[in-house]
Amino acid sequence: MATDIRTSELKKPVDVAEYLFRRLHEVGVRAVHGLPGDYNLVALDYIPEAGLTWVGNCNELNAGDIIEAYGGEEEQRSSLHTGYAADGYARVKGIAAMVTTFGVGELSAINAIAGAYSEYSPIIHIVGTPSTIAQKEGMLLHHTLGNGNFDVFANMNRDISVAMAKLNDPHEAATLIDHAIRECWVQSRPVYITLPTDMVTKKVEGARLDTPIDLSYPPNVPEKEDYVVDVVLKYLHDAKNPVILVDACAIRHRVLDEVHELVKRSGLPVFVTPMGKGAVNETLPTFGGVYAGDGSDPEVRERLESSDLILSIGAIKSDFNTAGFTYHVSQLSTIDFHSNYVRVRYSEYPGVRMQGVLQKVIAKMGKLNVKPGPVATNDIPKADQDMSGDQIISHAWFWPRMGQWLEKDDIVITETGTANFGIWETRFPEGVTALSQVLWGSIGWSVGACQGAAMAAKELGIKRTILFVGDGSFQLTAQEVSTMIRRELNPIIFVICNKGYTIERFIHGMDAEYNDIQEWKYNDLLDVFGADPNKSKTYQVRTKQELHDLFNDKHFSSAPYIQFVELYMEREDAPVALKLTAEASAKNNAKA
Repeated sequence: MATDIRTSELKKPVDVAEYLFRRLHEVGVRAVHGLPGDYNLVALDYIPEAGLTWVGNCNELNAGDIIEAYGGEEEQRSSLHTGYAADGYARVKGIAAMVTTFGVGELSAINAIAGAYSEYSPIIHIVGTPSTIAQKEGMLLHHTLGNGNFDVFANMNRDISVAMAKLNDPHEAATLIDHAIRECWVQSRPVYITLPTDMVTKKVEGARLDTPIDLSYPPNVPEKEDYVVDVVLKYLHDAKNPVILVDACAIRHRVLDEVHELVKRSGLPVFVTPMGKGAVNETLPTFGGVYAGDGSDPEVRERLESSDLILSIGAIKSDFNTAGFTYHVSQLSTIDFHSNYVRVRYSEYPGVRMQGVLQKVIAKMGKLNVKPGPVATNDIPKADQDMSGDQIISHAWFWPRMGQWLEKDDIVITETGTANFGIWETRFPEGVTALSQVLWGSIGWSVGACQGAAMAAKELGIKRTILFVGDGSFQLTAQEVSTMIRRELNPIIFVICNKGYTIERFIHGMDAEYNDIQEWKYNDLLDVFGADPNKSKTYQVRTKQELHDLFNDKHFSSAPYIQFVELYMEREDAPVALKLTAEASAKNNAKA
């Protein structure tokens, strides 16, 4: 049971909820995603007072008394989308926050939180819970398992959170909040905060708010760091044809400034992995493209796999990120830089963060042996260049053509499936932010993530947020389009209409009924969700010429409001990289 702190003991007494939301504002959060439930309603009143915007979810408007009294089906269904949206927001803004309610709400979000943990996306998950008195007495409340155990849901979240803060005592609340937010930022993974109903208005020391949370990374031990730098430089200077390979954790652990400085000053060929798309300025003359083992362009594969030293920054060597574990690179020719260790060949140096090491390597490396590599382009393959003949839109034609249409600083979201693999063939303009979920791979993620990303883009003044999603994946989370409309966001949404789950077809069951879906009238959805016809537009594209004309439409490209494109492709067409990865996945699944 919560006990009060005497107000006379506090220099600047503030309510726990106010303290929490002001700290969120301090670290850069401006929009809080979530869904109302009776265990978090009072806390939600503090959000606008802290200078934050409540985003809400697509079912918020028709939640009503069902949610307030029982949580209900609507709340359960929406919390998953909330998590996806918070994930997308975090990847653009650097950190996100979401609010759910005890039991039904937080468990609906747990898939999204697990994905954020898997992919290093920093989300502060706040859960409104029953009062400390109700918990202590084991009361038989709604949203419980009926057994008096109020810790069961927190325990489920424990392994997918880098910090747990149960705000059951005002004496500890402020310290726990600050610790959780710091760990979320530094480790770039979700944290879990419970806020009981009777703790919302308890007083804590507001004077702490005068001192910002320390978000700096712990420094390396200087002697150890210097030793690792010397070892790295030895192999780097001895190498005859070194290259740089950048992956997702370079983005998540905020070393892109160091990466760009290394790329520019070294002059070495640089490549990215599928999860690393957007980490490097792809307009640089040394950018060679995407490396994913057997799924790579032949020139990319040849150059990287023939290198005698690979500077691998932030690697996540998962199946889909390596085209089915088809890397042909020896650890003897690799130096791995990570957030908590550096590995030089087979020697590992734990507790040495890559930031400090990279900074000193850049300062000391001097002139290196440089052998040029391939240069990535958006050139359409010769076999697909003829616009006067076959007008069917193929993946081989579409992705490089789309790359020609992209603009500086665009945010591009691709769904697990054809879009994730097709984007490998696109060379980005400078400043493009790429969002995908290659490791966790929860289909439908991209639609919710698009809403969060578009919200963040609006705050940052970024003009265009662009989503590419398959029809099967879109049907899982289509409701989030309603939230985009409600918040007056302006994404351009391309739904690839190819009659079902393409990636599953190539793994197993090309003609199986379980990979089919009901075809929707997608272009009717903006109207169904209540979009103003003067502030929205839909398109249907079936031929190369129609898509060419759409890309040349200046009004369309200016992204003045939400736009929805039905993009038709053949059912059995897919990017080459998807086919290769699916084949490898099928083989791995069949291993005894």
